[in-house]
Amino acid sequence: MNDLEKTQSCITQITQQEPNLTGENVIVAVLDSGIDYFLPEFRNAEGQTRILAIWDQTQQPDEARGKLSPPGYREGVLYTREMINEALALGRENGQKLVPVFDLSGHGTAVAGVAAGTSMGVAPKADLLVVRLGQPQAGSFPRTTQLMRGVNYAVNLGVSLNRPVAVNISFGNTYGDHQGNSLLERYIDNASEVGRSVIVIGSGNEGTSRGHTAGIVQRESRMVELAVGDYETGLSIQLWKFYQDVFELRLISPGGEQTTLELSRIREAQAQRRTLEQTQLLCYLGKPLPYNVQQEIFIDMIPSGSYINSGVWRIELVPVSLVTGEYRFYLPGYAARTAATGFFLPTPDMTITIPSTARRAVTVGAYDRARRSYADFSGRGYVYYYHDGRTDTAGGQQIIAEVKPDLTAPGVDITVPVPNGGYEQVSGTSFATPFVTGAAALLMEWGIVRGNDRFLYGERLKANLIRGARPLSGISDRPDSRTGWGTLCAERALAGG
Repeated sequence: MNDLEKTQSCITQITQQEPNLTGENVIVAVLDSGIDYFLPEFRNAEGQTRILAIWDQTQQPDEARGKLSPPGYREGVLYTREMINEALALGRENGQKLVPVFDLSGHGTAVAGVAAGTSMGVAPKADLLVVRLGQPQAGSFPRTTQLMRGVNYAVNLGVSLNRPVAVNISFGNTYGDHQGNSLLERYIDNASEVGRSVIVIGSGNEGTSRGHTAGIVQRESRMVELAVGDYETGLSIQLWKFYQDVFELRLISPGGEQTTLELSRIREAQAQRRTLEQTQLLCYLGKPLPYNVQQEIFIDMIPSGSYINSGVWRIELVPVSLVTGEYRFYLPGYAARTAATGFFLPTPDMTITIPSTARRAVTVGAYDRARRSYADFSGRGYVYYYHDGRTDTAGGQQIIAEVKPDLTAPGVDITVPVPNGGYEQVSGTSFATPFVTGAAALLMEWGIVRGNDRFLYGERLKANLIRGARPLSGISDRPDSRTGWGTLCAERALAGG
């Protein structure tokens, strides 16, 4: 991160306004791909680590060898600050034998550097907690249970140490109805109320990925067209709808073969298998869940040979009995499919990834600092309104109910540390998010640690960040589905706008 990025996010200004505001005595928890703990960015002036602990969930505990999980957990291995310092004293080659934590992708190292790097981070004296989540293959998403345990460990560590915690989650996926109803989203909402914490999550990079389309079926059928690129080894399609709506699905392959799924005749929670050309279609009709009134229709495209049929696939929605007629399709994230695969008429709104859809999270999009413009890859969300119910001549008012993302931060050409030394420039909401996480740590130091506002966490902290946000040039509506309430300005957040 450079000084211009800090200045534009009002990080420089807030540290001038409040001398020595560095995030000290605040915990910044990075739940990601790991960290290169040998880098100077994660050491203090004496060369000791600033990392409180690393919980590597990818490793197997071995009590005989002293490799233990955190108390109360049964997976992974916990490495304490003392163990990390011992490894640092041994040097990289021998130290990694003692604390064998790596960051193969470099993603977690980059994120931690922006949030709390010693020379470049927003909160350079915050203590770091690192949770290395399992991520077995490119484009994959750690298991929901791993992430939930990581969040649980982070917020409860803050409680046990009596310190505020800012949790950073710089990844997400597209599976779900994006309404904040899944177990993971609800869990994050609940965890946000534990101790003095705030959970900051990136909105994802699906804004232009063509992985989402939505619409309304009325009297006439609707045709949804999907381009499937060459060499696609498989593809899943989610269709979310209201449970009371009933329609048939007609699937048409690139070669013109077709099959019809009469959903009203399929038993819920059962699957049907069809074959079109060289592609098998496994269709599953789900039930509403105890925590979600929406119904999912899941279509898994499986190749009979090496690849599914490329070309234009068509999905026709034929109305049978409709109340709302609303539908939403989602594909896997862009990293899990070829670049040519996507909907012909994509819907950019509601492309924020899960779990950034959690209502109590601080959801962060990205903008281009150099151009002072919205970064079009940044996942878009929504602005929900409700009517105040007045029936006077003015017709009542539209009142804002929910907004996602909450705000944006610099996310284009961000300078970050890389494993084994050096720096590079990267782009994505992954690197906008730690700007806000670091800023949250500064605000928590000012409010909680220094005693200026002992309740500056959770929704109160989010409210300050929103109030301090500045409009982005070219976007007249505030809030809007691209940038939420605007761009991060930490100084205004501290001053109350």
